[in-house]
Amino acid sequence: MCATHVLLVEDNLDNLNLMQFLLERDGYRVSSARNGRQAMEKAQALHPDVVLMDLSLPELDGWTAARLMRQTPSLANLPLIAVTAHTLPGDRRKALDSGFDSYISKPLNVHQFGAMVAQALEEKHRSQAGT
Repeated sequence: MCATHVLLVEDNLDNLNLMQFLLERDGYRVSSARNGRQAMEKAQALHPDVVLMDLSLPELDGWTAARLMRQTPSLANLPLIAVTAHTLPGDRRKALDSGFDSYISKPLNVHQFGAMVAQALEEKHRSQAGT
Protein backbone atom coordinates (compact mmCIF):
# COMPACT_ATOMS: atom_id res chain seq x y z
CA MET A 1 0.00 0.00 0.00
CA CYS A 2 1.32 3.44 -0.97
CA ALA A 3 1.48 6.15 1.67
CA THR A 4 -0.78 9.14 1.17
CA HIS A 5 1.25 11.87 -0.53
CA VAL A 6 0.85 15.29 1.11
CA LEU A 7 1.96 18.55 -0.47
CA LEU A 8 2.68 20.79 2.52
CA VAL A 9 2.72 24.52 1.71
CA GLU A 10 4.17 26.67 4.49
CA ASP A 11 6.55 29.64 4.42
CA ASN A 12 7.56 29.45 8.10
CA LEU A 13 10.40 26.91 8.31
CA ASP A 14 9.67 25.96 11.94
CA ASN A 15 6.02 25.27 11.16
CA LEU A 16 6.97 23.38 8.00
CA ASN A 17 9.43 21.17 9.87
CA LEU A 18 6.95 20.46 12.68
CA MET A 19 4.10 19.54 10.33
CA GLN A 20 6.39 17.44 8.15
CA PHE A 21 7.62 15.56 11.22
CA LEU A 22 4.08 14.94 12.47
CA LEU A 23 2.83 13.79 9.07
CA GLU A 24 5.80 11.49 8.40
CA ARG A 25 5.44 10.05 11.91
CA ASP A 26 1.87 9.14 11.00
CA GLY A 27 2.97 7.45 7.75
CA TYR A 28 2.34 10.21 5.21
CA ARG A 29 4.78 10.90 2.37
CA VAL A 30 5.49 14.65 2.32
CA SER A 31 6.64 17.11 -0.33
CA SER A 32 6.82 20.81 0.41
CA ALA A 33 6.46 24.24 -1.14
CA ARG A 34 7.22 27.60 0.43
CA ASN A 35 4.73 29.85 -1.44
CA GLY A 36 1.52 29.68 -3.43
CA ARG A 37 3.23 29.78 -6.81
CA GLN A 38 5.40 26.78 -5.91
CA ALA A 39 2.27 25.05 -4.59
CA MET A 40 0.60 25.37 -7.99
CA GLU A 41 3.69 24.09 -9.83
CA LYS A 42 4.31 21.18 -7.47
CA ALA A 43 0.65 20.14 -7.33
CA GLN A 44 0.59 19.87 -11.12
CA ALA A 45 3.95 18.07 -11.31
CA LEU A 46 3.67 15.71 -8.32
CA HIS A 47 -0.07 14.87 -8.25
CA PRO A 48 -0.30 14.68 -4.43
CA ASP A 49 -3.27 13.08 -2.70
CA VAL A 50 -3.91 16.21 -0.62
CA VAL A 51 -2.57 19.75 -0.17
CA LEU A 52 -2.16 21.30 3.28
CA MET A 53 -1.65 25.02 2.78
CA ASP A 54 -1.13 28.08 4.91
CA LEU A 55 -3.15 31.13 3.87
CA SER A 56 -0.58 33.89 4.40
CA LEU A 57 2.05 32.98 1.84
CA PRO A 58 4.48 35.06 -0.22
CA GLU A 59 4.13 35.51 -3.99
CA LEU A 60 0.65 33.97 -4.15
CA ASP A 61 -1.45 33.67 -1.00
CA GLY A 62 -3.31 30.51 -0.04
CA TRP A 63 -6.77 31.88 -0.85
CA THR A 64 -5.69 32.77 -4.39
CA ALA A 65 -3.79 29.51 -4.87
CA ALA A 66 -6.87 27.53 -3.79
CA ARG A 67 -9.11 29.42 -6.24
CA LEU A 68 -6.61 28.81 -9.05
CA MET A 69 -6.36 25.12 -8.20
CA ARG A 70 -10.16 24.81 -8.35
CA GLN A 71 -10.06 26.44 -11.82
CA THR A 72 -7.37 24.05 -13.09
CA PRO A 73 -9.00 20.86 -14.41
CA SER A 74 -6.21 18.52 -13.25
CA LEU A 75 -6.37 19.98 -9.72
CA ALA A 76 -10.08 20.77 -9.39
CA ASN A 77 -10.89 17.75 -7.20
CA LEU A 78 -7.66 17.71 -5.20
CA PRO A 79 -8.43 17.82 -1.46
CA LEU A 80 -7.29 21.16 -0.03
CA ILE A 81 -6.88 21.75 3.70
CA ALA A 82 -6.13 25.21 5.06
CA VAL A 83 -3.70 25.16 7.99
CA THR A 84 -3.68 28.67 9.35
CA ALA A 85 -3.48 31.09 12.24
CA HIS A 86 -6.34 33.08 10.66
CA THR A 87 -8.97 32.26 13.28
CA LEU A 88 -11.12 35.36 13.46
CA PRO A 89 -14.87 34.99 12.92
CA GLY A 90 -15.39 34.55 9.20
CA ASP A 91 -11.89 33.26 8.42
CA ARG A 92 -13.07 29.64 8.19
CA ARG A 93 -15.89 30.65 5.80
CA LYS A 94 -13.48 32.73 3.68
CA ALA A 95 -11.13 29.75 3.38
CA LEU A 96 -13.94 27.38 2.44
CA ASP A 97 -15.37 29.90 -0.03
CA SER A 98 -11.99 30.18 -1.76
CA GLY A 99 -11.93 26.42 -2.42
CA PHE A 100 -10.57 24.71 0.66
CA ASP A 101 -12.38 21.55 1.76
CA SER A 102 -11.35 21.78 5.39
CA TYR A 103 -9.65 24.03 7.90
CA ILE A 104 -7.14 23.31 10.69
CA SER A 105 -6.24 26.19 12.97
CA LYS A 106 -2.81 27.04 14.36
CA PRO A 107 -1.29 26.64 16.80
CA LEU A 108 -1.44 22.96 15.96
CA ASN A 109 -2.59 20.34 18.39
CA VAL A 110 0.38 18.02 17.83
CA HIS A 111 -1.47 15.06 19.35
CA GLN A 112 -4.45 15.38 17.00
CA PHE A 113 -2.92 16.81 13.81
CA GLY A 114 -2.56 13.51 11.92
CA ALA A 115 -6.08 12.44 12.88
CA MET A 116 -7.46 15.81 11.74
CA VAL A 117 -5.78 15.39 8.35
CA ALA A 118 -7.11 11.83 8.04
CA GLN A 119 -10.62 12.99 8.96
CA ALA A 120 -10.55 15.80 6.39
CA LEU A 121 -9.39 13.36 3.70
CA GLU A 122 -12.13 10.88 4.62
CA GLU A 123 -14.79 13.61 4.44
CA LYS A 124 -13.53 14.70 1.00
CA HIS A 125 -13.56 11.11 -0.30
CA ARG A 126 -17.07 10.56 1.05
CA SER A 127 -18.34 13.73 -0.61
CA GLN A 128 -16.71 12.76 -3.92
CA ALA A 129 -18.22 9.26 -3.76
CA GLY A 130 -21.65 10.77 -3.18
CA THR A 131 -21.51 12.96 -6.29
